[in-house]
Amino acid sequence: MAAKNKSNEIRITRIYDAPVKAVWDAWTDPKQVAKWWGPRGFTLTTHSKDLKPGGHWHYTMHGPDGTDYINKTHYFEVDTHLKLVYDHGGNDEHAPLFRVTVLFSDLKGKTKMDMTMTLPTPEAADETRKFIKKAGGDSTWDRLAEYMEKESSGKEKFVINRTFDAPLELMFDMWTDPKHFSGWLAPTGFTMEFIRSDIKPGGSTFYYMAGNGIKMYGRAEYSKIQKPDEIIYTQQFCDENEKISRHPMSPTWPATMLTTVKLTEEGPDRTRVTVTWEPYGITTPEELETFIKARGGMTQGWTGSFNKLEAYLDENGQKAPKQASAV
Repeated sequence: MAAKNKSNEIRITRIYDAPVKAVWDAWTDPKQVAKWWGPRGFTLTTHSKDLKPGGHWHYTMHGPDGTDYINKTHYFEVDTHLKLVYDHGGNDEHAPLFRVTVLFSDLKGKTKMDMTMTLPTPEAADETRKFIKKAGGDSTWDRLAEYMEKESSGKEKFVINRTFDAPLELMFDMWTDPKHFSGWLAPTGFTMEFIRSDIKPGGSTFYYMAGNGIKMYGRAEYSKIQKPDEIIYTQQFCDENEKISRHPMSPTWPATMLTTVKLTEEGPDRTRVTVTWEPYGITTPEELETFIKARGGMTQGWTGSFNKLEAYLDENGQKAPKQASAV
C-alpha cells in the first residue's frame, strides 16, 4: 500500500524493465534524454548541462505547435544512481514552479522511479495536476518506458499509464467483465457491443464498435488472465463473419496487436493501469513504421477511453472518494 502523500505534493511512481544504471543514464545523458523527455510531440534541445549540486541544466522544449519553452534547472542533490533533487519550470526570467525529488531503486534488475513534486500550497498542487493532465505530461514517463524497451530489446512498443480512484479488484473487473468492458473501451464517439464474449485464458471475444457512421468488427484472444493484476490478449480487425481483415482506415496498420494490461495498487482505493501495445507476429517494415508514427494518435485514443472509464466508474457509483493529496 502506498503511503499517503502530503496535499502539496504530487507523486509519480513507475517501474522500468531496465537496470538502475541504464535508467539513470537515460535521465542524465543529454543525448539520451533528448529521445524521450517531454509530452508526446515535443522535442528537446540541451544548451548546457552541469550535473552536480549547484549545477544547471539549460534546455528548450519545442512544442508541436512551434512554441518554445525555455528551462533552466538548478540541481540541489546529485547522488549517482540513487537520487536527484532539482527545481523545475524556471529560467532566468521566471522562478521555478516546484521542487522535484527523484529516487531510483533496484528491484531485482528492474528500476523503481519514485518522483515527488513539491509545490508551495495544496491549491498549487491541484492546479498543477490539472495542467499536467491537460498537457499530457504523464506521457513523458511512458516515453521513457518505450525508450528503455527499445534500448534493451530493440522492440518498438507503445505505453500509457493512468491512475484511477478505484480499488484493484474493481479495476480488474472493468477489464474482464464484458458488461463493464464494453461500457468504456470504445474510442470517443463510439459504442461497443460484444457478439461473443469469453474472457478467460484461452478464450476469445468477437465484437463491433460503431460511431460517426462507421462500424468496425474485431476479435481478441486471451493468453493470460492473472487475477487481480495482469491481462494479456491479442486483437485483430475482422469482418462481420469474423474473417481477419485490415484496419478500415489504415491498411498498413499491423494485422495483429498484443495488449498487456498491468494493474498496480497505489493505495486501498487507487489503481494504476499500465497498457502496453505492440505489433505481434510477422510485421512488415511499412506496418512497423505506421505503428511508430501513430503513437500520438494511440495516446489520444486511449486517453479518450480512459476518460470514459473514469466517467463510467463515477456514473455507476463505483468510483472511490477522491483523495485530494494523491496523484
